[in-house]
Amino acid sequence: MKITQKVKKILSGYESDNPGTKANLARILSSGKLGGTGKMLILPVDQGFEHGPARSFAPNPDAYDPHYHWKLAIDAGLSAFAAPLGLIEAGADTFAGSIPTILKINSANSLNGETEAPSQAITSNVSDAIRLGCSAIGYTIYPGSINAYEMIEDLREISEEARALGLALVVWSYPRGAYVSKSGETALDIVSYAAHMAALAGAHIIKVKLPRDSIELSSAQEAYKENSIPSSNLSERVKHIVQSCFNGKRLVVFSGGGKKDLNGLYDEAKAIYYGGGNGSIIGRNTFQREREDAIKMLNNLINIYKGAI
Repeated sequence: MKITQKVKKILSGYESDNPGTKANLARILSSGKLGGTGKMLILPVDQGFEHGPARSFAPNPDAYDPHYHWKLAIDAGLSAFAAPLGLIEAGADTFAGSIPTILKINSANSLNGETEAPSQAITSNVSDAIRLGCSAIGYTIYPGSINAYEMIEDLREISEEARALGLALVVWSYPRGAYVSKSGETALDIVSYAAHMAALAGAHIIKVKLPRDSIELSSAQEAYKENSIPSSNLSERVKHIVQSCFNGKRLVVFSGGGKKDLNGLYDEAKAIYYGGGNGSIIGRNTFQREREDAIKMLNNLINIYKGAI
C-alpha cells in the first residue's frame, strides 16, 4: 500500500495516535478508486436496524442479501464498507481483505419512536472489530438528546479501547432530541456544533448531514452575523463544517440521506468537493438502485471527488 503525500499530510494531524491506528486510517484513505486523494466514498448499510428491512431493501430485493452490499462496495471501488455486526459477519470470510470495513457498534430502531431522549443500543464491541479484521469502529451520538451525555461517556470508553488496539474511530454526529427542533437538526450552527463535538470527543472521521442555510440558536445568531460567516450556498456551508472540524485537521464526510434524483446527488457532491469536505457516506441512494445504475452513479461521484467533473 503506497501512502501519498496528501494522505501523509492528513495523518500528521492525528498527533497522538499510535502506528496501528494511523495504518488503519491510511488503509481507508488509500483504498478504492479514490485512494490517495484525501477523499472517501463509503457505503453504510445500517438502515435495516434504523428503518426496517422492507423500507430499506424492498426497492431493490437483491439488497436483502449481505453479500450484495459487500460485492457492490468492492466492485464500485469504494473506500470502505460500514455495517452492524451481523452484516459484517455474513461476509467476513468470503471478502476478507477485499475492502476496509467499519463495524457500526451501536444502532437505533424505528419501533422505539423516542423523540425526547433518543439513544442507541450498543450491539457489538471493539473485540468484534478486531476479530473481524475491521479498520475502524463506528458510533452514533445524538447531541440535543436527553441521553446525549451518556452516549458521549460511552464513546469515551469505547474510543479508549479502540485506540489502544489500533482501530480508527468514525462518529456519526446527528443532532436530535428534546433540545433541538426538527428543522434545527440540519441548521448550520447545529450541524457545525455537532461536528465540532465529535472532533473534541476524539473522532478520526466525522459523519454529519449537509446543513441548511439557517441558524437555530438565538445565542449563535449574533456570532454568525457579526463575523460574516458565509452561508448562502452549500459549498460555503460545507466549508464552515470543515472549519469546525479543527480547521480541516479532522476528516469529515456527509450523509446522502434518503433516495434522491441523480442531479441533486451530484450537486451535493460538487458542493462537498468545492467546500473542502472529504467525501460522502451514501447508503440508500446506492443500494436502493439496481446494481448497474448504482455502480454508474458511484463512478460519477468518484469522478466528482477526483475533480474530473
